[in-house]
Amino acid sequence: MASHPDDDLSAEQTEGFKVGEKKTIDEYQKLDQNDESLRKWKESLGIGSGNTIGDASDPRTCIILSLGLEVEGRPDIVIDLSSPGALEQLKSKPFTIKESATFRMKARFRVQHHILSGMKYIQVVKRAGLSNKMQEMIGSYSPNTTDKPEYEKKFEPETAPSGMLMRGHYTATSRFVDDDNQEHLKFEWAFDIKKDW
Repeated sequence: MASHPDDDLSAEQTEGFKVGEKKTIDEYQKLDQNDESLRKWKESLGIGSGNTIGDASDPRTCIILSLGLEVEGRPDIVIDLSSPGALEQLKSKPFTIKESATFRMKARFRVQHHILSGMKYIQVVKRAGLSNKMQEMIGSYSPNTTDKPEYEKKFEPETAPSGMLMRGHYTATSRFVDDDNQEHLKFEWAFDIKKDW
């Protein structure tokens, strides 16, 4: 049986995990008001602090504002996704990463209308017919408020491969997806592993 091209980009499922029933912010605020552990969980999501913000004409739950690459000792590379053609530029203008360099990605995003449950970042990197998949849990977030107008998530650090055979051009496809398997952003990008910057 042939695999679907997006199978590689499917989120890994945790055995026995079931997505909970969707509730509005008001329902969460009224839910079990005398339950201390639930109160702390709601506080961790930011429920109840500040006035929610969001664009009623924009149906998206999560808006990825920018993507960045941090490398110690070098200026951050930040792609503002509100700029026209920003996603196309990610594919056509590869990042250069020095072999053996430690780097990490980061994302700035805004949540509106509903609680974002279990957002994950999934990435498949390909080169010369080989592929490598990684998944990073980003977490659950309540809609942004005037007190917290956006979120930033820094991913776990990675080390670029090294050696002559590992240098070269890599392509990648990435997705931001939540527990409901709703896709919030999918994009293609490229990078080059080089001996030096």
